[in-house]
Amino acid sequence: MELTPQILIVVLPLIFLGGFVDSVAGGGGLITLPAYLMAGIPAHLAMGTNKVVNGTGTALASFKYFRGGKVLLRPAIVSGIGALLGAAIGTKIALLINEDILKIMMLVALPCAAILLMLKKDFGKENDAPAREYTPQQEMTRAALIGLGLGCYDGLIGPGTGTFMIMAFTMALSMDLLTASGCAKIANLCSNVASAVLFIFSGKVWWLLALPAAACNMLGAYCGARYAMKGGSKRVRGMIFVVLGLLFIKMGYELLF
Repeated sequence: MELTPQILIVVLPLIFLGGFVDSVAGGGGLITLPAYLMAGIPAHLAMGTNKVVNGTGTALASFKYFRGGKVLLRPAIVSGIGALLGAAIGTKIALLINEDILKIMMLVALPCAAILLMLKKDFGKENDAPAREYTPQQEMTRAALIGLGLGCYDGLIGPGTGTFMIMAFTMALSMDLLTASGCAKIANLCSNVASAVLFIFSGKVWWLLALPAAACNMLGAYCGARYAMKGGSKRVRGMIFVVLGLLFIKMGYELLF
């Protein structure tokens, strides 16, 4: 494909926005992946480029959360290891699937994400989060399962993974939303790396677009992480429902047109 100014005009602002949203509440793939597809990039190439680009933004956001003391290292590392394995499995499956089938799977998965978010509207408030009463073994087991399951989803489909991880850390390990978001960034980074490596070796990354897109994504991630750290869980919670709204707009447009 030829990289035209029209593609850059369509893709780059949305990549910045996706990086911002993803660093706050996950779900940046709901913006970035459709941006590539809207520019006419084939599904597998779009997914591979998306993984490489989003990985750079997630790495920067992870560093910001870590520096801010909002990462619990043990569950974050254990879930990250699980995410590496899960994403590798999911990506291998995705590379074997026909592009049309992959698009249908995306359309089926995204409304499921919306339903899950709607059913749990009061999770993760800092003043409501119960004391953590898990043994180290329970914590590690739950964290590993979060990483493995959602890492596989990330490698196979992708959009909404960060949001799902925040929800999982909140509900399974009683974290407030800001801490859950920090841990989710580490796990999501690991799943992105595993998936991106496989897409790179399969030749499914458009590097000419990936480089400027990565710069935009990192800038968005930096701004988003600062926004979240200053506002705490309240801002993370608010952005999650922004992601939900974007999801419904996207799905409604695709169903109508």
